[in-house]
Amino acid sequence: MVSTETFKNIIWNLILITSGSIIFAFGAKAVLVHHSFIMGGLFGTALLISYQTSCLSPGMLYLLMNIPVMIMGYLFVSRRFFLYSLYAVGVVTLASECIHYDLQVQQQLYAAIVGGIICGAGSGIILRSVGSGGGLDIVAVILNQKFNLGIGKFYFFYNALLFSFTLTLYEIDLVVASLILTFISTTAMEYVLTLFNQRKVVYILSDYGRAIADIIINELKQGVTIINAQGAYSGKDKKMLMTVTNNLQIKRLEERVFTLDPNALFIVENSFNVIGSGLGKRKIY
Repeated sequence: MVSTETFKNIIWNLILITSGSIIFAFGAKAVLVHHSFIMGGLFGTALLISYQTSCLSPGMLYLLMNIPVMIMGYLFVSRRFFLYSLYAVGVVTLASECIHYDLQVQQQLYAAIVGGIICGAGSGIILRSVGSGGGLDIVAVILNQKFNLGIGKFYFFYNALLFSFTLTLYEIDLVVASLILTFISTTAMEYVLTLFNQRKVVYILSDYGRAIADIIINELKQGVTIINAQGAYSGKDKKMLMTVTNNLQIKRLEERVFTLDPNALFIVENSFNVIGSGLGKRKIY
C-alpha cells in the first residue's frame, strides 16, 4: 500500500513534470518554430530534422527519437526514472501538437531571448522532479553514473557537433541566434534548478568565536562548526566558525558578528548544492 508521503511525492513530481513540459512546449511552438531556431539537445535535433524534411512535426520526431533512449533509461537508471521521463516526453509531445500560438516576437535577437527563457524555465521545472524531460537528459545521467562523465561536458560535445552541422545548412545569423537561445535556455534552467536552494557558506575568524557560535545556534537557530585554526604569521591558535545560511539570514548574521567584534574576518561563498542536515535532500533517481 502506498503511504501518504509517497503519494504526495508522486503528485508533486507529476505537477512539476506536467507544468514544466507544457511551458517548454509553449516556448518551442510559440517562438522557436516561427524563427526556425535550433536549440541544443535531442529536441533541437528533432527541430532540425523537421525543418529539413517536413515529414513529421518536431513533437512526433522527439517522441520517436526518445524510444531507444527510454529503453536505456529503464535498463540503466531505474523504473521510476523511466516512468516519470516517459510521462514527460508524452506531455511534451501532446502539448507540441496542441499548441498553435505565435507570440509574434519579430526581432530575431528578442525572440532568442524570450524563447530561451521560456524553454529553459520549463526544462528547469521538469528537472526539479526525480524524472527528466527525456532526450539527452537520460543519456547524460547514464554516462555520469556509469563513467563519471560530467553532464555539462556531454551536452557541450553533443551541441558542438549539432551546431557545427547546422552551419552547413543555415546562414550564420540564424546559427548565432540559435546559440544565444541555447545559452539563455541553459542559464534559465540552472536558475530555476537553484531557485530556493541557494545557500551561503560563511567562515568567521574572531577572538569571540564561542560567543558568535552561541548567537548562531540560539538566535539564528542554525548549525555551526568550530574549526581549530592557527595564524600563519602570528602562530596564535584561533577558532574558525563555519555555517551555512541563506540570503535572508546573511545580513542579520553579518550585523550580529560585527556588532560583537568589529575586527572579525567574515568570508562568504555561494553554494547551490548543500545536501543533508535539513538543508537539502539527495535526489535519487
